Amino acid sequence: MRILFIGDIVGKPGRDIVAAAVPRLKVDKQLDLVVANAENAAGGSGLTPAIYRELIRAGIDAITLGDHVYRRKEIYSVLETEANIVKPANLPPESVGRNWAVVTAANGVPVAIACFLGQLFMRPVDVPWQSADRVLAAIPSEVRVRLIDFHAEATSEMQIMGRYLDGRVTAVLGTHTHVPTADECILAGGTAFQCDVGMTGPYESIIGRRIDRVMETALTGLPTEFDVATADVRLCGAIVTADPETGLATGIERLRVTAADVQQFSPP
Repeated sequence: MRILFIGDIVGKPGRDIVAAAVPRLKVDKQLDLVVANAENAAGGSGLTPAIYRELIRAGIDAITLGDHVYRRKEIYSVLETEANIVKPANLPPESVGRNWAVVTAANGVPVAIACFLGQLFMRPVDVPWQSADRVLAAIPSEVRVRLIDFHAEATSEMQIMGRYLDGRVTAVLGTHTHVPTADECILAGGTAFQCDVGMTGPYESIIGRRIDRVMETALTGLPTEFDVATADVRLCGAIVTADPETGLATGIERLRVTAADVQQFSPP
């Protein structure tokens, strides 16, 4: 089976290319499931119920989040009621949302989804390794295909999570830095890994935000509004091929789709 994981969707430019590309990618790439990190989908920070529904209509089957999970309070109701969206599982137990979810792929295979926050250069959270152990123990054993989004700042932490879960999950794919890495591989135990799958949004930017605004604050120390940029929009992610019987990965490929590329794919 083939699973597409889409990296951090940033603002309306990111949502627009998702809506244009995902239905075509499902056909052209023979995808069974599409999962996306959407923590930056609302104006570059957070997620709203309306945008959640927009992404689901666009063909996203499940959604992971990150450190901006609660930036928009209106998302609480979605986190409480919808079965295909997860919060970072190493937030406090009292926090709103699911620690993991199981969604059914187009080929009928159940797939478990979970995400975790890193600790380096991030808000204080529970240790991700032990949190991952608890989540994996809670997922029904018959659900063999398991996708982990590790939302972290440091590549060293991302590599630790990949090695720690190698052989126990289908894929460990990183998000948060918005910069795609070129280290996609199948680890020794059969887990697909990439430090960061990259951002889905405007690349003529500084990690999705207007260059002039970020530069002004960096050079002067004066606050500005870090508006979402608009140019050179790309969808970035990774396609993982998995064996539904073992839950292990058999392939991983980086994906980068520009606005110009979209029309080259098969129509939905």
